[in-house]
Amino acid sequence: MRGGSEQRGRPGTGRPGLGPARAPVDVRALDAVLPMTMPADTALRRFFREHPEMGRRDRAGVAETVFDVLRNRRLYAHLAQSGDGPIAQRLAAVSRVRRGLPVRSERADGALPAWLARARDIDPATLPFAIRVSLPDWLAIVIEGRPDAAALAAALLEPAPLDLRVNGARSDREAAMAALAEDGIQAEPLAIAPLALRVKGKPALETSRAFTEGLVEVQDAGSQLLAMLVGPKRGQTVVDLCAGAGGKTLAMAAAMRSTGQVFACDISAPRLMRLRPRLQRAGATNVQPMAIDSERDPKLDRLASRADAVLVDAPCSGTGTLRRNPDLKWRGDPTALGRLLEQQQAILEAGARLVKPGGALVYATCSLLPEENERQAERFEAAHPGFVREPARAFLAGQGAGIDEADPEGDPVGFLRLLPHRDGVDGFFAARWKRVR
Repeated sequence: MRGGSEQRGRPGTGRPGLGPARAPVDVRALDAVLPMTMPADTALRRFFREHPEMGRRDRAGVAETVFDVLRNRRLYAHLAQSGDGPIAQRLAAVSRVRRGLPVRSERADGALPAWLARARDIDPATLPFAIRVSLPDWLAIVIEGRPDAAALAAALLEPAPLDLRVNGARSDREAAMAALAEDGIQAEPLAIAPLALRVKGKPALETSRAFTEGLVEVQDAGSQLLAMLVGPKRGQTVVDLCAGAGGKTLAMAAAMRSTGQVFACDISAPRLMRLRPRLQRAGATNVQPMAIDSERDPKLDRLASRADAVLVDAPCSGTGTLRRNPDLKWRGDPTALGRLLEQQQAILEAGARLVKPGGALVYATCSLLPEENERQAERFEAAHPGFVREPARAFLAGQGAGIDEADPEGDPVGFLRLLPHRDGVDGFFAARWKRVR
């Protein structure tokens, strides 16, 4: 906890083994998040709204503890087994002590309880893989079977950096960096994507001139590559079939310099409504949001065989984004994967129907699971000989991405695979096809 946060709290019963009667605010925040009834960031925002007395430093400290616990929940729960008191309090204590932060103690000499001292000093390397890297069993099996398992699992435990995409329709990287610097925000260019910046620290980006004037947008550099893989050009008709928050829609619209048209489709009308202020800020006048009820919506019929390019950024397990969304490890349901695979196949089929001869189709996920990635792409190819795979990495290199044309794993099949420990971005998969008939 930072500042005076630990001094605030509501009256409660004594907490054996760790502290006095008032539960620290980070413990109460964990109590609000751990039921996993909603995404962690949503639950935390709600908690902060209910505690307007908290300052920015206090909120930042609480968020650090909450997300550190979510990243390391299985390890911390293992280490907290022999402690006393409510689980949220024990998890918060383990988080703080393993990060070298002070923990309140009931002992007169200020020494830690024995269980917490053991939790601080234990070497995770002595523990089973799934526990030390805090993965559910089903996902640990997938990752442990990889040759880069240790590096990938370690990277997934790290907080994600803050990446920005420079809005090429309004600025360039140098001008955007200078505008950010005016507000004390340090950013450095990334080689992997030509418009990518990485911000140092956690500044108040949304109040900066660069952000409010639409010079930059928050977008992981790997996600920027997915938009580039579509290869949108001026005057084209492009469809983003699962637009979601609209990051890739905005990137494609900027690449087209507000010419042609980008259809931003999504089954969530509220999501598309939230996209509108982003479009206005970015000056993206060539985007048409289109709410659809499913991939079979008749509104899509008018785009059949008309699109120069279609992006299917499919709903997926999200396992490539665990640095950013660690709660997905604990909210994910592996038994639902079959239904998700069926949904991906249906959306990919719908996207293919929209591509005109000579046009491009891109399938992408933020997943680490072969079932959602290579196997889906191969299944699609077997059923659609009129779509020919194009080497993704070579295509991106030709678009100015700082990426080797050869697959780092020596795989010549032409897919794009991005991994946090190797590429410094979220985990992504993509395939690009050209419709030849």
